[in-house]
Amino acid sequence: MKRFLIILMSALCVSSCIPLRIAPNIKDYKITKGKKFKRGLPKKTVFVFEDPKDANEFYQYINTKFKLNDYYVDVEVPFEIEGNTFFFSFYEVEIPTKTINLIPLVIDGVLSQTADMEPMLEEVHTSRTGNWYIALEVFSHSEDDALKEGSVSRDLVLPYLRDLKNEYLSTHNYNEVVFKN
Repeated sequence: MKRFLIILMSALCVSSCIPLRIAPNIKDYKITKGKKFKRGLPKKTVFVFEDPKDANEFYQYINTKFKLNDYYVDVEVPFEIEGNTFFFSFYEVEIPTKTINLIPLVIDGVLSQTADMEPMLEEVHTSRTGNWYIALEVFSHSEDDALKEGSVSRDLVLPYLRDLKNEYLSTHNYNEVVFKN
């Protein structure tokens, strides 16, 4: 009986957290349909990367870089590549990793049956850790979705978005961006 209890407790400790939803791990960037990545995003193709910075940092970066003065910062930001004008819109998206913690559930279950107590550890039955992402959609007057597979502009736009992402992640004082341009 002791051996069974030891094995049972070991199994509970090893597998005490069951993931319900795992946030994606994106090394560099990902090109995907917006709706497929996160409900609420547009159906267009989006350029997605992880955002390790604080909330609204990307907003501040875009506002400073493009000198928008807090006017239409997250929608229809114009940029030019080889004489062609494009626009991008961005979305700050959170996808949490959610797990069920079994040990607090078991402890509350045992206590409620033996001592007729209310659950003490109810707030730790589940845990959430948020992962933040930036999703950018690109369009122009001639193309509704410049990032979709087979788009004429895709090969022009992707290097620009990669450079924009790298500059954002490497810049700490966004006023430096104004002097780089």
